[in-house]
Parts: sequence; structure tokens; C-alpha cells
Amino acid sequence: MTARGGRGPTPRGSGPARTGRVRRRTRQRLAADLALLAVAAAFAVPLLWLLLASVDTQADLRVRLPGSVTPDNFSAVLTPDITFTPMLNSLVLCGSSTLLTVVCAALAAYPLSRYRSRLTRPYLLTVLFTTCLPITAVMVPVYGLFVQVNLVDTTYGTALFLATSQLPFSIWLMKNFMDGVPLALEEAAWTDGASMPQTLVRVVLPLMGPGVTVVTVYTFIMLWGNFFVPFMLLLSPDRLPASVSIFTFFGNYGSVVYGQLAAFSILYSTPVLLLYVLIARRLGGGFALAGGVKG
Repeated sequence: MTARGGRGPTPRGSGPARTGRVRRRTRQRLAADLALLAVAAAFAVPLLWLLLASVDTQADLRVRLPGSVTPDNFSAVLTPDITFTPMLNSLVLCGSSTLLTVVCAALAAYPLSRYRSRLTRPYLLTVLFTTCLPITAVMVPVYGLFVQVNLVDTTYGTALFLATSQLPFSIWLMKNFMDGVPLALEEAAWTDGASMPQTLVRVVLPLMGPGVTVVTVYTFIMLWGNFFVPFMLLLSPDRLPASVSIFTFFGNYGSVVYGQLAAFSILYSTPVLLLYVLIARRLGGGFALAGGVKG
């Protein structure tokens, strides 16, 4: 029927109700955008301060443009005692720990991925539980053990404990990636006479290259920023990594030299950034194993 006055019926969803819904969506979208901008600013402002303070000899905690851009802060920290020796110690410590973690994680994840047992799930849950333990809770007994076996103030002892602390989560990651490798490829290798270690090294690990890369990078980044473990287990100044030596900017001077601290922080972050840039293409490759099994 036609409404009185010659006008047709009002379409459903039009009018004030529809306008109110549009305005409500607009307000919700605006609120979400503002929240995202606030989160982005929380990350961007410290990085901006780091870049500006590193080239400002009069830097403080304020974000401001330097009066004159100068490399004096980098020149002050680029010395063997402040940068070169701690960075070398960090590379040796974290590199050896990462290598040991990845090797042990691959050896542990292989049977967990390929064999089914009643103990597999309880074991994985136990491994997952160990990742929830704070490092401070186990540091006292570990320190006492290291004193008994003469591992305190040794690089290899600290590297061993760092690798152990990262191993549980690395096993979980490695197993999940290893589950994506088809078992038929291993069976074909066994048919050709390959042993299980040969199958793992020559078939499984090359096919899950992006997964191994993810575990390696994640482990290295977590170890690179670890302060508490080397601070407790290493006593000699010439063995301290960069994550601990950065503490001297706050303890050995009457006041904090923020420009030098920012310059050292940039140098300290460079190896991790370079590592990510070098392997970024491999990370984007993903897994393309579906076509690897035919016939």
C-alpha cells in the first residue's frame, strides 16, 4: 500500500537507524586507529630518541633535534674495552650456544615428530612447562652447581647453560616444522639404503630449511639480549658480553652519557639486524612440500 500523501514505504535499514549504525562504525574505526597510532608511537619514539641521541653530544632523555650532527659518540665507544671485545665475546657466546641449541633441538624433535608413543605428549608438556620457569628461580642452584664443578667464569660453561635455557622452546618449534615434512620422502631414502641420521641430515633438515632458520634466529636473538645469566656466571671483565658491558654506562660514571649509550645501543643491535636481513628471503620462502610426493 502507498502511504498517505503519495509517498512509498520507507526502505528497511534506511533512515535514522542506519545513520546511527554508520556513525557507530565510524567511531569504532576511529578509536581503533587511534589505539594503533598510540602503540606505534610507543615503539617509534624510543627508536627516534636512539637515532637522534647517538649523533648529539648534548643528548638527554628528551627527544629533540641535535644542534649539530656529529659522530663523536661513536668515536668515543669504538674502543677495544667498550665495544670490540664485548661484541666479540657476545658473538662467541651466543653463536656457540645457538649452534648447540639447534643441533640438540633437531635431534630431540626428530623422534618426537616421527614416532608415536604414550610418553610423547607427557614429555612435550613437561618440556613446555620448563619454558614457564623464570630464570631467576633456577639461577641460585645453577650457580651452586657451577661452583662445585668449576664452571663459574668460563665461556663454555655459560654457553652450555644458555643453550639449555633455550632448548625447551626450540624443541617445540623444531618439532612443529618437522611435522610438515612428508614421511614418504624419508621412506624413499630408507629404500635407497640411507640410515636414520643420514635421512635427518640429507632429507629432513634441507626440506625444513626455513624452519631451522626461524629456530636459529629466534634462539640467537633471545641469547643476544640475555643479561642476567652472563652477569651472574661471568666474573672477569675481559669475558663479559656486550649485554653486560652496557651496564657500565650506568655504573662506572657519575652521570649517564646518553649520547654514548645511544651510540653503543645502535652498535649492539647491528648484528641482529644484519642477521635478519641476510636470512629474510629464506624466511619468506615458506614450505612447498606438497608437490614433493608424486606417484
